[in-house]
Amino acid sequence: MAARASTLAQGFSQKLILEMYDISILDSIVNRDYEGEINAIGSKLNILNFDRITERTYTGSNLAAATALTENNTQLTIDQYKSFYWQEKTLDNWLSYIKDPHPTVVRQKAEERARNMELFAFALYTKVQAGNRDGTAYTTGTVTIDVNGVVTPAGGATFSAAFEGRGLKALGHTTYYRVKVGSYAAQGNGNLVIEDDLDDVTSQYTGGAIGGGATFTVEAVTAVSITTSNLVARVAALRQFLDKAEANGHNAVPDSDRYLIVPPEFQNTVVRSTGVVLSVDEVYTDLIQKGYIGSLLGFKIFRSNRLTGDNTNGYHVLAGHPNWMTFAEKLLQADIEEVVIGNFGTNYKDLFVYGAKVADKRRSFAAEGFWTFA
Repeated sequence: MAARASTLAQGFSQKLILEMYDISILDSIVNRDYEGEINAIGSKLNILNFDRITERTYTGSNLAAATALTENNTQLTIDQYKSFYWQEKTLDNWLSYIKDPHPTVVRQKAEERARNMELFAFALYTKVQAGNRDGTAYTTGTVTIDVNGVVTPAGGATFSAAFEGRGLKALGHTTYYRVKVGSYAAQGNGNLVIEDDLDDVTSQYTGGAIGGGATFTVEAVTAVSITTSNLVARVAALRQFLDKAEANGHNAVPDSDRYLIVPPEFQNTVVRSTGVVLSVDEVYTDLIQKGYIGSLLGFKIFRSNRLTGDNTNGYHVLAGHPNWMTFAEKLLQADIEEVVIGNFGTNYKDLFVYGAKVADKRRSFAAEGFWTFA
């Protein structure tokens, strides 16, 4: 037979969780494929998958086995630990016009938890595939790159910390590489170190040496201004990043369930754009309270104030598919301290944990728009 305090706590916690899901975008933009497993074993889960093998033409000759199978190990870690703890006093309730503040407080806490989880998830825009970013690129000058990924500028190229985390591609490269770190003022124009865009292996650079005088591009170093005349074209650019994932050697991104998360300024620009109308299909009306404002070019568009950035320095707008990010959360403990020592009332608390992972094989399932809005 459960103690009264524990029973009440479970009811309160379940209500908070349900209300959080009702108002959070996360359910529409992440997958929780491994949530049951990670909740069962603890804070870390190793997720293994095999690299794709190649189909070959059969010529009638004896078959030769392909090279050994190779696997990738992705680790999903729950590393965000959060709690609520508040007190509702008997006398305060009696004196107040609001006699039962608890439902309102639970709703507020659900909103706060949803807000913090979305801020955490949206900040993972840094895990977008290198080369999948729309913004103003840096292309001034030329570079030399050695076999260790050290990039030396020439021809007027000047490096800055804004390059870090962005993708760099030089003439002779077949793909973008991630800017790992740089040195700037100490060496005049400075230099950069680039690496393969991978997190689940030890940092490495496999792009080979690039001789001097090579032109280069660093993607989306500064924000591009979205106006009524270029809005559709810029959304189309994000779509093309996803459409060409397979052509660029990555897993194909499904056409269904794609999303685009935008700041409120996007909607203001849309309504002033000629020939662009966002309508809410009846099947998606239940998403309105989560910020759903309609669809465009195959994206379900959600409005949010929680994207990283601002309209001065640039928003990090996210477009993608739910398979981009795996998310897991768990309510570890909820309790009610029925007796407020030395006073009258009730204390409420819970312990909630969550984490997210963008596997290397899934980076191509998202694109970033580094945008401001006119």
